[in-house]
Amino acid sequence: MNTLRYPSETIAAIATAAGRGGVGIVRISGQNLAEFARQLCGSLPSPRMAALTSFRAADQSPIDSGLILYFPAPHSFTGEDVIELHGHGGPIVLNLLLRRCLDLGARLAEPGEFTRRAYLNGKIDLTQAEAVADLIDAASAAAARSAARSLQGEFSREIDELLDALTRLQALTEATLDFPGEEIDFLESANAFGQLEELQNHLDAVFDRARQGRLLQEGLHVVIVGQPNVGKSSLLNCLIGDELAIVTPIAGTTRDIVSGTLHIEGIPLHIIDTAGLRDTDDEVERIGIDRAWREINRADAIILLVDSRSGVSESDRKILARLPQQPAHLIIHNKIDLVEKDDCRAERQENGNSVSLFLSAQTGEGVELLRRELLRIAGWHPAENVFIARERHLQALAQTREHLAQACSQLPQLELFAEELRLAQRALASITGAFTTDDLLGKIFSQFCIGK
Repeated sequence: MNTLRYPSETIAAIATAAGRGGVGIVRISGQNLAEFARQLCGSLPSPRMAALTSFRAADQSPIDSGLILYFPAPHSFTGEDVIELHGHGGPIVLNLLLRRCLDLGARLAEPGEFTRRAYLNGKIDLTQAEAVADLIDAASAAAARSAARSLQGEFSREIDELLDALTRLQALTEATLDFPGEEIDFLESANAFGQLEELQNHLDAVFDRARQGRLLQEGLHVVIVGQPNVGKSSLLNCLIGDELAIVTPIAGTTRDIVSGTLHIEGIPLHIIDTAGLRDTDDEVERIGIDRAWREINRADAIILLVDSRSGVSESDRKILARLPQQPAHLIIHNKIDLVEKDDCRAERQENGNSVSLFLSAQTGEGVELLRRELLRIAGWHPAENVFIARERHLQALAQTREHLAQACSQLPQLELFAEELRLAQRALASITGAFTTDDLLGKIFSQFCIGK
């Protein structure tokens, strides 16, 4: 078990959101909090039993009345003694209660410090610690369910299974290297290469579920660009279902970034409307255009909106030429309601790697095609038991995948093969923070009778 960074310090903080509410909670964590509770309330309640009490100031005058709960170590969230004070949810009374805790010797907790102590005390691993914040920040019911799965340890169990399989494979390899004179080829007899293939397949499945989870949490940043008056603001309003952007026939109406978020199948899509891209002498409009290009450079997907009556013009081609190669581009032909129906209708067209959609932001015709196309660009597909993941998790999984591929390419040079397996272990173990070289040694000595 890891040791605490501040093993002797008691910390306290208001655990409920800022503002007024029916109930507010002050949480305290530290060692030997029995005397702390007695000075605050006069007595220590039974463990894990809510007790009605009066919270007292230093002169014994009442601060508030409410419930006190006591969770003795190690059976608490942080693994230390934890006290929760449930009082009335006014900011003044909660701050008075917190100040009393600080006067009794606690210090104000740092952001996330209760969860950090839970991790350092071995109560949860890194992915579960991150899932606490992800559950709080969940923007949809699907994201909340996925974060709850991660908090319950589903993601961690998948990583642990991968690590166990990888450790067994490396143990076989190390045994073969350490005892080259043995007649038994450990790798062949244990089907090590079959194990490697199974490991890669399992890793691919975990990566896919993690990627879907990241989409649920972070979503997709979609930037709408184009010339003035092609309907960018109208498209934003249509997608969001609200009049977020001002719409007029006057070119250059939008001069700053306007954004909104919608959810499609639980995926948050952050739609960003930008100033029309053109040469201008208007200083304010030019600032808006500069901001538009900044948004373009950090987008996950770019929509180039054109007027379906004129199609892709030379000015549109200049915009396309200036857009970055990544991320994906989508050409939307807007205003099909102003074109003869025989000449233009809502549809999706593919031309090589380019996709074009025809729709009307004014009437909503074809907008559902756009919603489905954005999900396709995001890479979303229904998946069972998705768990919330972060970019660092995806990077670690991708690095693991790369090292396993490199390991295959190094055969039959077992030293290099073993090194790639070791690097894969390090990358994978960074997700939960649970793996050390001692674990590998334990695996080797427990599974092989190599000292006979």
